[in-house]
Amino acid sequence: MIIRRFEEKDAGAVSGLIAETLRKTNRKDYSEEYLEDIIRHLQPDDILALAGWQHFYVAEEDACVIGCGAIGPYWGKMDESSLFTVFVHPDHQGRGIGRRIMETLERDAYFLRAKRVEIPASVTAAPFYLKMGYTFKNGVTVPDEEQLLRMEKHR
Repeated sequence: MIIRRFEEKDAGAVSGLIAETLRKTNRKDYSEEYLEDIIRHLQPDDILALAGWQHFYVAEEDACVIGCGAIGPYWGKMDESSLFTVFVHPDHQGRGIGRRIMETLERDAYFLRAKRVEIPASVTAAPFYLKMGYTFKNGVTVPDEEQLLRMEKHR
């Protein structure tokens, strides 16, 4: 398994990976309607647009994209960044791939320049981010109006 920078040709695979992960892994915490709305906004063209302003990475095994993650600026601030679209295909979860993606993101220039990194985390992913050293922003442990948990790491 390798982790490399996203390429335009990966957009369809990344979009499909996210959709399958949301439908299989996140369905225990979210309604089908909520998940399908997210999926509608993460189609290949949307992924390409995100990759245009974020440092986007994919985990690849046997020429298949099995994970992804991105990091970018937090509202244009130079000393804060944010993690986005961290997903591992359901068939590959529990193998340390998510940890490797996070380690890659935490070596990226956007992470290294930041004093604080925020993650808009799903309820499903929050336990993973806690293991990675992130905490709940302002101690808030309930989802916000977007049904996300805001998590952060100070450096």
